[in-house]
Amino acid sequence: MTELRIPNWINGKSHQPAGDAWIEKYAPHDGRLLSHVTDSTVEDVKAAILAAREAQPAWAALTPIARGQILASIATMMRQRSSELAECIALETGKPPQDAAGETKGAIMQAEYFAGEGMRLHGRSLTSGTPDKHSHTVRTPRGIAGLIVPANTPIANIAWKSFPALICGNSVVLKAAEDSPRIAWLFAEITKDAGLPDGVFNVVQGRGEQSGAALVLDENVDVISFTGSTNVGRWIAEVAGKRLARVSLELGGKNPFVVCDDADLDQAVHWAALSAFSNAGQRCAAGSRFLVFRSVYATFRDRLVAKAQSLKLGVSAGCDLGPVVSRRQQQSIIAAIARARAEGGQILCGGKAPDTTDLANGYYVEPTVIDGLSTRSELGCKEVFGPVATLHAVDDIREALAAANASEYGLTAAIHTTSVDRAMWFAQRVKAGVANVNMGTYGSEPHMPFGGFGASGNGTREPGIEALDVYSELKNISFLVRPALLS
Repeated sequence: MTELRIPNWINGKSHQPAGDAWIEKYAPHDGRLLSHVTDSTVEDVKAAILAAREAQPAWAALTPIARGQILASIATMMRQRSSELAECIALETGKPPQDAAGETKGAIMQAEYFAGEGMRLHGRSLTSGTPDKHSHTVRTPRGIAGLIVPANTPIANIAWKSFPALICGNSVVLKAAEDSPRIAWLFAEITKDAGLPDGVFNVVQGRGEQSGAALVLDENVDVISFTGSTNVGRWIAEVAGKRLARVSLELGGKNPFVVCDDADLDQAVHWAALSAFSNAGQRCAAGSRFLVFRSVYATFRDRLVAKAQSLKLGVSAGCDLGPVVSRRQQQSIIAAIARARAEGGQILCGGKAPDTTDLANGYYVEPTVIDGLSTRSELGCKEVFGPVATLHAVDDIREALAAANASEYGLTAAIHTTSVDRAMWFAQRVKAGVANVNMGTYGSEPHMPFGGFGASGNGTREPGIEALDVYSELKNISFLVRPALLS
């Protein structure tokens, strides 16, 4: 039995749970017990919020440039400890090492971007219809930011939310993902070592229905940013909306990937496999619906199946995908595949957990391609959050667009074609916050806004400068100059 216990981080130090309750965290690769994680109570969450409330005014009183310099120090320390961060991610989430290192690098870039934003944090100068009136806007902090992150890309999600919140002058209470708890604790330790004042960044561990809900319900929390399921997002919007807290929601996706008859099929298969199967399909931006022109359907199908069957599962360097993050998630995916088979879906490859000795104890799901389902089937409509994709034949670009938009989600989309006209026509009309041409369905960068339509979000965008609108209030300041007083 492991002795590693992961506490909360409150007011610049480790904080044991008030109720002395713990959750067991298991390694996705082999199912062994990794750690015991704080099962925070409402009392623990309130302690974190109190620390954040007391620290926030002094943090907001610093100039944005001074805050940016501290964020730059955090970025430097993250780079110095990048191997440690990546190893933690690989162990907790089951990512192959190159994927964990890539995610860590992206989080560092996010820190560097928003550190630089301290020198901008731009407002606007405005003209007025009133003579001698001069007007401009400035950004002021919201107050306390409650950040709730998932486990699929833990350090990236922490960075996406924490750095824009901090540069705007907010203090933070982060609800760590229960399936990736230690990476949040390590990040908090780094912020302190880099000079972030105590209480400005706090972490609460535990179950979403307990500690996450307490964060959402607390009237002292001024802005809630949540990445996760659409059902939970709807609840947050309802509950936090009643008290007029600002809410930013980045939710699920059932993202279409269109392959036209003039596409480079080698490139299309390459990006299709990455979109569907990288990170074990655990991306809100995963490409899970392939809408393929009928004339190239059989060729694309056969090549995609061959590619899926060639992918190597495991957590060693060079492996293509690891396990999903928990036994619960693995069983949910396997059950969804079984229901698809019952609906008439043909499992072209995968469809089960591998039974090889080295993988049998882990939470693996073989890369799965399913044919023969309607676009209105459960698997054709609902997010699975695993390495599972469905194939659907379409006659032309108009049918592809109609099928792409026949979803409650609207997060990302991709189209593969050599026609600029087709690409632009589709990208302008597809119901998605991100549209990529001859790429995958994912791939946002620190300076690019990310978010979706419909059941994929509530219209906010993170990261990029658009994230500043989530974490700041815009204030209009005007002066009336009296020329008579100039002499």
